[in-house]
Amino acid sequence: MKNENPTTELESPQELAQRIDLQISDWLLLSRALTHRSYLNEHPEALEDNERLEFLGDAVLDFVVGAWLYHRYPEMPEGDLTRMRSALVYTEKLAEFAMQLDLGRAMRLGRGESQAGGRTRPALLCDTFEAVIGALYLDGGIPAVNYLLEDLLIEASEDILINNKNEDPKSLFQEWAQSQGYPAPQYVTRNATGPDHSKVFEVEVMLEGKSYGSGRGNSKQAAAKVAATFALLNLGLIEDKTNSLRNNRTSGEIK
Repeated sequence: MKNENPTTELESPQELAQRIDLQISDWLLLSRALTHRSYLNEHPEALEDNERLEFLGDAVLDFVVGAWLYHRYPEMPEGDLTRMRSALVYTEKLAEFAMQLDLGRAMRLGRGESQAGGRTRPALLCDTFEAVIGALYLDGGIPAVNYLLEDLLIEASEDILINNKNEDPKSLFQEWAQSQGYPAPQYVTRNATGPDHSKVFEVEVMLEGKSYGSGRGNSKQAAAKVAATFALLNLGLIEDKTNSLRNNRTSGEIK
């Protein structure tokens, strides 16, 4: 799907709500959740962007996903619950949720952002998803948020457990380093490109001055996780079960 053409007819908030069955009645609130700050520069009639709703939605997601996991997996230890929640609410996973819902069709972007591919950019998709969660919470409370998330979380959590995606590569790499008598790994940001609202970071993981892997991501945390993953791959401590990293074992990027 290509949404980069700024002349493409966009979905209205009402059309989006009907298509994905959002439990919301305040169309102005939903419209704000879909409005990126780049849109305000070209449409002065739009009074507010979605950044405050994004802030709220981020907090709501942490709570709702945590509560959902607590009830879904009553025998799961606290540490595993924490890793599962992290795997479900990090930037790239939330962007995947947004893509599953095709939120890009309804995002209100400035012309330049739209032409630059903003409707498919993980950072913007994540931000919009969080803002929609914030709007749902304000309009319908936790039940409205749960209604949207239930199917997404069931599918994603099963995939995480089947493919061991809840194993934090940074923790695994640190455990290996300590077992070999090394100090804690150091994660060094080597580069950051792109506009402030959609930067791509490159991070390298070092042990006693030696590079063990590098990675790219839409946040320093995401890039560090990729770097740790490649360190583990390069050491032969994990296998690339998905084949997605097999062609490049020294650096990579979360998609």
